[in-house]
Amino acid sequence: MIELLGKSLVELQSIFEEHKIQKFRAKQLIDYIYHRHIFIFQDMTQFPKTLRDWLDANCIISIPKIITQSISPDGKTQKLLLELIDHSRIEAVLMEQHYGNSICVSSQVGCAMGCVFCASTQGGLYRDLTVAEIVGQVVLFSALKQEDIHSLVVMGAGEPLQNYDNVLQALKLIHDPITFDVSYRKMTISTCGWVPNIYKLADENLPITLALSLHATTDETRRKIMPVGSRYKLDEVLEAVKYYYVKTQRRITFEYILIDSINVSLEEAHELGKIGKEFPNCHVNLIPVNGNEHINLYKPSSKHMNIFKDIIASYGVSVTIRKEMGDAIQAACGQLKAAHGRKEEIHE
Repeated sequence: MIELLGKSLVELQSIFEEHKIQKFRAKQLIDYIYHRHIFIFQDMTQFPKTLRDWLDANCIISIPKIITQSISPDGKTQKLLLELIDHSRIEAVLMEQHYGNSICVSSQVGCAMGCVFCASTQGGLYRDLTVAEIVGQVVLFSALKQEDIHSLVVMGAGEPLQNYDNVLQALKLIHDPITFDVSYRKMTISTCGWVPNIYKLADENLPITLALSLHATTDETRRKIMPVGSRYKLDEVLEAVKYYYVKTQRRITFEYILIDSINVSLEEAHELGKIGKEFPNCHVNLIPVNGNEHINLYKPSSKHMNIFKDIIASYGVSVTIRKEMGDAIQAACGQLKAAHGRKEEIHE
């Protein structure tokens, strides 16, 4: 079967031409999927019956199935548990910000990074998501909200730069004016520091924001809470990020999870300020660790977090403590996870 979701206009035109179908039908198909949210071929009544029957027999639009939809008490955050065609499951989140709707998508089923504070990595990496499965998360929220998508963050389950080709192709499609027309400047890719593909992304010359999951100012601490720290030393990661900044001139975001008694000493605040000072116009996003059933980590007191923030700011670095959104529905940073395997193996 030919997957049509996640294909560009040119790709769809090529498929249609190959099967002796008029090229203009490809643009109509994109309108059905991305704007009218019609995914059943027989409901695409602009198409002749012969074409609808051919599509039914030869093609699929594999929109993920919504298993559960959770909405935060304030109504501003929605989390979807989605089932894919192989019955593995992922989660995606929509946040209603003052500037518009922002979607957080997953890039893998599970994650291989092993960060101790993150639920996504509990069962390890199951597989990469396809272009269709990444784009499908955005399509579903677009269909539910019936509103424009303002921005997109690839910060759900998985390490996006490990699934580089599919993530980039999905972002290019989401950027296309014929689908969602989301500016690259309103897209963010978060990485634990997958060094080779930071350089590769920089050389794409796309104005995508890079967010580095830093979370420690020394290799020793970083290795303890982020096993990827054993593969790439902090100096290597920061050198790659500096290359990204020089190449793209895009503001770098440093994500730093605040874990009491682990990485929040005043010395570490000073070190983080020094790191930030090396990156003009960077932003440090301090994230109080979120509770998960599998970890025994706690956030510092509000007083300590503010002292930590003020020390960083004293270096002339932009810094904020992230407003917690979605914690009540396990949709906040570090709380997304997925049930691996097939439906019959999953216990709700």
